[in-house]
Amino acid sequence: MSIRVLSVFGTRPEAIKMAPLMHLLQSTEGISHAACFTGQHRDLPLSVLDAFHIKADYNLHIMEEAQSLSGITSRILLRMDEMFTRERPDLVLVHGDTSTTLAGALSAYFHKIPVGHVEAGLRTFDKMAPWPEEMNRTLVGDIADLHFCPTLRNKENLEHEGVRGQIFVTGNTVVDVMRTTVRTNYVFSDPKLNAVDFTGKRVITLTCHRKENYGRQMEEIFTAVRMLLDKHEDVAVICPVHPAPAVKEYVIGILGGIPRVHLIEPCNVFDMHNLLARSFLVMTDSGGLQEEAPALGKPVLVLRNNTERPEAVEAGTVRIAGTRTDTVLSAAEELLNDEIVYHQMAHAISPYGDGNASERIVQGILWYFGLAEDRPLNYQ
Repeated sequence: MSIRVLSVFGTRPEAIKMAPLMHLLQSTEGISHAACFTGQHRDLPLSVLDAFHIKADYNLHIMEEAQSLSGITSRILLRMDEMFTRERPDLVLVHGDTSTTLAGALSAYFHKIPVGHVEAGLRTFDKMAPWPEEMNRTLVGDIADLHFCPTLRNKENLEHEGVRGQIFVTGNTVVDVMRTTVRTNYVFSDPKLNAVDFTGKRVITLTCHRKENYGRQMEEIFTAVRMLLDKHEDVAVICPVHPAPAVKEYVIGILGGIPRVHLIEPCNVFDMHNLLARSFLVMTDSGGLQEEAPALGKPVLVLRNNTERPEAVEAGTVRIAGTRTDTVLSAAEELLNDEIVYHQMAHAISPYGDGNASERIVQGILWYFGLAEDRPLNYQ
């Protein structure tokens, strides 16, 4: 017996986190694997796949200029409908909380195909923050038959909601990825990064792109970073700039032209992980960086007012800095000025896994379909 598994992804973070799992699925006896790229982000996810020697069997090409959430969702639903007339998988895997995640799971449900949700159970319990991600992952939780949770807290969230299906605690696949991407003496593909003085400066990696931060909040965040640079001459900032015009307007307007600010294009996965490894501190509103940086011993300040990853806050690897200039500046100043506080965060233990999440997920799939006798043991 062989089961057909279809992995659906559409954004760069999804491609990064699904890459080790898809790679393992391709080589597992008893599983036939296919990958479907929706095109929610046009080119970046495919470059991630190239790095891991994975080929997209389907490309739905849904991206359009100035696309809306309803447009993304409807195009994915229609084109997956067409694909499912040719491809009849036994299981559809989706990841996380994007529009691709929701539409992929919903389309599979319409075709009565079981759904596996990788990175399941994350919650802020505020449907508007992050928007629309919180509602995307909540709705997928109602659809999915297999829930692969990074942490025990995620499992408890799902149990509290009364979701149906099998729940596994696996760790996060991003830790699996970093076992292969971070290297000693790594040479960046972006020449701007090779020119940065990582030994003479305390480098802060900064990312800010979430829709709920557009406008005044983004202005306050970048203003705090500029003030931080004015107060600390030994600090440099590297900011991979999200391509959204609403982000570029603020980051270039407030931080552009400052000598110790390096505004760069979005990084490939190898450059990004090695940049994190060489940074002093990470400031971000990203979800993934809250998991990646702690695995490398780098403190994270979350540029949001809440997080669906409270385990990292409780573990001491992450702090919520908010979005106001005064709170962001104060949080960063403490880490720059207090060696004890910095040391405590840098040496706290990451709660996100041991690098074996993909193996647990594959074992869970085999067990679900009766191809393995043992259910995988939960991480933690």
